[in-house]
Amino acid sequence: MPKVKTNCSAKKRFKVTGTGEITFQHAYKRHILTKKSTKRKRNLRKVGKVGSANRDYVMRLLRLK
Repeated sequence: MPKVKTNCSAKKRFKVTGTGEITFQHAYKRHILTKKSTKRKRNLRKVGKVGSANRDYVMRLLRLK
C-alpha cells in the first residue's frame, strides 16, 4: 500500500500552532510597497488564521485528518 503524500504547496504555506490553529502569512507584502499605506503594511505583518470554513480542506491537504 503506497504512502499518502502531503501537499507540498500547502506544507510551505501553512503552519500548525501548539494549540492546533492553522496559521499563514498574508499576501500583498512582497513588492510595490511604496504606494501601500503604513497601516496596511503593518496589518499585513500579522499572522492570519485559517477560518472554520476552510479548516477541514487545509487539514486534508496537510494530511492531518
